[in-house]
Order: sequence, then structure tokens, then C-alpha cells
Amino acid sequence: MNLTLKVWRQKNDKTKGKFVTIQAKDIADDMSFLEMLDVVNEDLTREGEDPIYFDHDCREGICGMCSLVINGRPHGPKYGITTCQLHMRSFHDGQTIVIEPWRAAAFPVLKDLAVDRTSFDRIQQAGGYVNVNTGGVPDANAIPVPKRIADEAFESATCIGCGACVAACKNASAMLFVSAKISQFALLPQGQTERYERAQAMIDQMDAEGFGNCTNTGACEAECPKGIKLSNIARMNREYFTAKFFREEDVHTHS
Repeated sequence: MNLTLKVWRQKNDKTKGKFVTIQAKDIADDMSFLEMLDVVNEDLTREGEDPIYFDHDCREGICGMCSLVINGRPHGPKYGITTCQLHMRSFHDGQTIVIEPWRAAAFPVLKDLAVDRTSFDRIQQAGGYVNVNTGGVPDANAIPVPKRIADEAFESATCIGCGACVAACKNASAMLFVSAKISQFALLPQGQTERYERAQAMIDQMDAEGFGNCTNTGACEAECPKGIKLSNIARMNREYFTAKFFREEDVHTHS
């Protein structure tokens, strides 16, 4: 099939960007969306033009790098998949497809469709870890965890940090991402040591990065490729407000 692409082209975050119309010709419907862009880039390169710059890595739906807004939706028109899992059979011959980067002040454009998401890394570094010696794997497996709690922690841990929640939110909020990272530790016994310190540090860093706040529209959950639930945000808020009543050392002294 032949498609018309309206692609956002931008040299960097210091320059103005614009949509450029590009024709994608002879596209097979079993191609992935990223394979289609590869074909378009080969044609652009042969014509002596600058290829479209976009992020990708695993192409298996687990790394979260393929951050594209396609016809107004993060990762495209399908639910529960990343851009690399989106196939061209989801479109039809002659269709116009609008392709943009994530739109958020905290995700500055590197070039064209690729954005800088190191703000997520800094949030993780602020508290998304366990800072105690947990022993070896057998020791960790010896700690009893109710199945319901283990399943819920695992579901939170499936967040791949792609940023679709930020791109979908009218406030560019990162609360679904941050709450998933906080939840996976808050639910398990290994994460209790720094429970309240973690919530405060990660939320403070989120605010410092310039992400907006949550207004409960649910767009983040609807567009999340891994189905992270809004209930994580409620848990994060509870962790944060509880932490305000205690200092970390007081929690461990009297618990």
C-alpha cells in the first residue's frame, strides 16, 4: 500500500519544528510500523535527504524506546502494544498518518521523533531501588509473600518507562510511571526499609523535572502498553502523605 506521512521534523530542542509530508510507497501490511519507517528512510537516503530520526532498540515491546504519537495516540491506534508491535495492517491504502514525538517540557526533543527521557532515569535514581543487603536469590525466595501481593507488585514492575502516560496526559504528568515504580517496592517486604523516604524523594524529583500533576482523566492508563493501573497513583499518594507524618528514622525506631 501507499501512504502519506506527515512527520514532525525538528533539528533539536532549540529550533522550531514543522510537519513534513513524505510518501511511503509499496508498504507491506505485515511490516511493523518501525520497519515501515526503515523503508522510508532508505528511500530518503537514496534521494540524498536526511532520514527520519526515531528511537528504537529491542523491537519486542519490552524496552519502551519506540516513543511515537501516531494519529494523536501514543504508540498508535491499538491497545496494549508498543509502536514496534504495531503492524501496518492496522492502516489502509491511501491513508494519511501523522507522526509526532512525545510532547512534554520534561521530554525535550533530541531530533525529529526522538526525545530525551533521562528525567525518568533521574526519578529512578532518586529512590527506585532497595539499599539493603537482601542476600542471594535463595534467601529472597525464602521470604513469604502472599500471592495477591506478589502479583500486584509484579504488575507494577511491568512498567517499561516508555513515557506514553506522559504523552497521553493533558498535564504531561508522570504520576503513573512514578507510582508504578514506588508500588513495586512498597508492596514487598524487601522494600520496606526506605519506604517513606523513597516516596518523598521520587515525587520531589518528579516535580523538579517539570512534570504536571494528575487530574484523574485516566488517559495514562488507557494508553499504557502494559496496562499499569490508576490504583498505583492512589497508593503513591498514600505513601507520600503518610511519609509527611514521619521521619524515616522514626518509622524504623518505633515499628
